Amino acid sequence: KQTKWRRFRPAVVKDLIHKILMEQLSDKRFASDQAKLWTTQISDNIRAQLKELSLERYKYVVQVVIGEQRGEGVKMGCRCFWDSDTDNYAQDIFMNETIFCVAVAYGVYHY
Repeated sequence: KQTKWRRFRPAVVKDLIHKILMEQLSDKRFASDQAKLWTTQISDNIRAQLKELSLERYKYVVQVVIGEQRGEGVKMGCRCFWDSDTDNYAQDIFMNETIFCVAVAYGVYHY
């Protein structure tokens, strides 16, 4: 088993995700032709920042969804089969007048 201080920490990862979303989306207006590029850039940046945490033996999955803010509701769900002692996730949501974005990072310990 891993040591307690080297675990995936959701609060730390949530702050990391929040910072990236604010940096990359705060000055943007929704453009459907740019959304794919933005999701790729954001997920790559999140993954790179996760790797800098140097959590040995962790594998990461990052999912980013961007949509147009039109006052409609959006529901997202996920199911995972994992070890609750070691694996975890963090998420953050960004919204402005024209964009909503949900970013989720999963940290899965590889035995």
